[in-house]
Amino acid sequence: MTSSQYPNVRPRRLRRTPALRRLVAETRLHPAELVLPIFVKEGLSEPAPIASMPGLVQHTLASLRKAAHEAVAAGVGGLMLYAVPEERDAIGSAGVDPDGILQRAIREVADEVGDSTVIMSDLCLDEFTDHGHCGVLRADGAVDNDATLEIYGEMALAQAQAGAHLLGLSGMMDGQVGFVRRALDAAGYQDTGILAYAAKYSSVFYGPFRDAVDSQLKGDRKTYQQDPANGIEALLEVRLDLAEGADLVMVKPAMSYLDIVRQIADVAQVPVAAYQVSGEYAMVEAAAANGWIDRERAILETLTSIKRAGASVILSYWALDAIRLLG
Repeated sequence: MTSSQYPNVRPRRLRRTPALRRLVAETRLHPAELVLPIFVKEGLSEPAPIASMPGLVQHTLASLRKAAHEAVAAGVGGLMLYAVPEERDAIGSAGVDPDGILQRAIREVADEVGDSTVIMSDLCLDEFTDHGHCGVLRADGAVDNDATLEIYGEMALAQAQAGAHLLGLSGMMDGQVGFVRRALDAAGYQDTGILAYAAKYSSVFYGPFRDAVDSQLKGDRKTYQQDPANGIEALLEVRLDLAEGADLVMVKPAMSYLDIVRQIADVAQVPVAAYQVSGEYAMVEAAAANGWIDRERAILETLTSIKRAGASVILSYWALDAIRLLG
């Protein structure tokens, strides 16, 4: 809109100073919306660096307690726990063992921080199986959906008993939310919530995470994780998970699926989470290490884009960095 002499509308007026930009910002990040994923590995005597995720480590139980305390003191909204066992087998027995490494980690964190943050646990078999798949396998090598649900039910009870507030169902088995919800309710854990990985895509951006959990994966997960080409299917998955009792729904990864985050946020009547995954983290860290990108600006810009797309909860390995930058 201009006259013959000058513009009638000047949006730049509200961009002129940092104070003006801050005043009219449409999207704001808050520490309470950020969840820090943390890895713990059985048998370590000291934290072990994760080569493909610079700055991150696999924790011991002792260092996990310290990390949890520091994260809560910084103001994170929650902690998502992943565990790496010393021994694996075909059915992921360590995942259901009350004294398995994940259940021990949950108890340690619960003892350290109690209800001062939200303790979340990954409910999936991939860290615990010797084949690296998210479920048990049939004789032909395919993942057996319904047999896997039975184990998920056992895992849910073990994690709830250990003290997890939210169970992160990430395996993408059909019916997993309903099965776990019924198992929890029948055992008296009606107050334990479910964070459903409703739209989890078969993505190349999970690569560094597999280093973090010492993945034993053979093959791929394309028969149960979503095809990156599909969007309508994500809405179907969300509707099913909500009908089965999900308390939150999540999109994973975040960066390449912001359109899916937006579509789900427009229809879901529960909080929508998004996971800024290991590959997103590793790319920025690598570019920053080479001087090709401003690391701090990239952290805040990527997180802001996820929030702007509609996520009200963001899982990010930069949660503590972001809180520091938000000041």
